[in-house]
Amino acid sequence: MTRTVIHTDDTGKDLGDVELLAAHTGTGIRHLAFSVYVFNPDKSKMIIQKRSSKKMLWPMIWANTCCSHPLRGEMPEQAGERRLREELGFTCVLKEGTSFTYRAEDPSGRGVEDEYDTILIGIVPEEQIINPNPEEVAEWQWISLATLRSDMERTKNRYAPWFHLGLPKAVSCLQS
Repeated sequence: MTRTVIHTDDTGKDLGDVELLAAHTGTGIRHLAFSVYVFNPDKSKMIIQKRSSKKMLWPMIWANTCCSHPLRGEMPEQAGERRLREELGFTCVLKEGTSFTYRAEDPSGRGVEDEYDTILIGIVPEEQIINPNPEEVAEWQWISLATLRSDMERTKNRYAPWFHLGLPKAVSCLQS
């Protein structure tokens, strides 16, 4: 079965389905996505993951807690909860934040992301049991926001491009 994503314009308007590989190759096709950011209760730390070496785009690069594409008919929060279970083996209540668009070409030349990305925010205790799927996640960690911001500035290429754009927006959503 061919996997599809939801083709969208710059405002998030649904333009129909497009094949997943077509959306991520060539010049790319703008499509719906979401990025989950899970924080500890005092909002000083978040869970980040290093993407699996099996990922087509940005393998072995650090990113936000998880991200993917909603299925047809799936609300962003439902999609985020589904992917948290699939990637990290847990779920939590997610709150929809802001959305933004971006386009980035994978430095390996394997493909492109061109997304209308919705930020989803969750809160869990640091004792949360994490059971990562090795097909999706190479490593994960709790990291303080101060350490994360400093490292992202110092070593930009260790982190996914959408993470650089989304983190300040996610933190802003926490404060509202």
